[in-house]
Amino acid sequence: MGGRRPSRRRRSRAAAAAVTSVAAVGVLAAAVAGVVTLLDRTHPGAPLTERCTAHLDGTDWRLSPDQAQNAALISATAVRRGLPARAVTIGLATALQESRLVNIDYGDRDSVGLFQQRPSQGWGTVEQIMDPVYSTGRFYDGLVQVPGYEQLEVTVAAQAVQRSGFPDAYAQHEVRARAWASGLTGHSPATVTCVLRPAEGPVGPDALLGRVARDLGEVPLVVATADAAAGQGATVDLTSDSLVPGDPARASWVAAHWAVAVAAEVGVDGVAVADRVWTRESPTWEPGSAPLPPGQVRVTLAG
Repeated sequence: MGGRRPSRRRRSRAAAAAVTSVAAVGVLAAAVAGVVTLLDRTHPGAPLTERCTAHLDGTDWRLSPDQAQNAALISATAVRRGLPARAVTIGLATALQESRLVNIDYGDRDSVGLFQQRPSQGWGTVEQIMDPVYSTGRFYDGLVQVPGYEQLEVTVAAQAVQRSGFPDAYAQHEVRARAWASGLTGHSPATVTCVLRPAEGPVGPDALLGRVARDLGEVPLVVATADAAAGQGATVDLTSDSLVPGDPARASWVAAHWAVAVAAEVGVDGVAVADRVWTRESPTWEPGSAPLPPGQVRVTLAG
């Protein structure tokens, strides 16, 4: 049987209700969009996680910026002494196990510093050991006295120096240490990078120059002042040939990777070497516009 057709009044009411529903949905959508916009403005995305990376054989091995700048010192000390990359691998694996590559003022019994050296065992005073330059030097002083350390397993070589209660623990850090050692000693170009937040304001060259003198020694430098109008920070050109005599290309990457690893500490904004450039804005080794000759590295500070 056929039903009765709705009256014109009922059809008008239904149409009005539909229009009202559509309008309500539109208002709700606009309100939601407004709330999302407000939240985006008041609560921006998650803060950038700063990290540094050494890439080796398809794997990224990460450190914090603080760990990376300590790794840069450990490597630079070995390079200046003419020690092989294997010495750096042993040094980094040891410091990773002993202190997580952080210069801490506490430890087991009276152990302190990067290598957890003990004043009571003749390593020096607390003040001396807490100086990472001193503690790193003392570690290498001991390592070079170990016969054939280059051919020894990391655990054996490290234990010969450290006399640890847990000698096998060093092995777990060997691959990470080898990745960083290979990059920081210039054997693996364009493999050390850091992802960093923008520097807070302009940075002068003093901190970088002091760090160069401490870690790399007396390398020739040319400092150019900042160009505030162009938003350009000061630049420091390093001549790194003396770091690896007879191999300026490798020396360039020693200095360039070192500069990236200490960037967070001294306000480095960009590093140019050979035909590559790393910057905080583009934190990978990108092709550069003006290649530098072997042995030359240009470090740009935040402007």
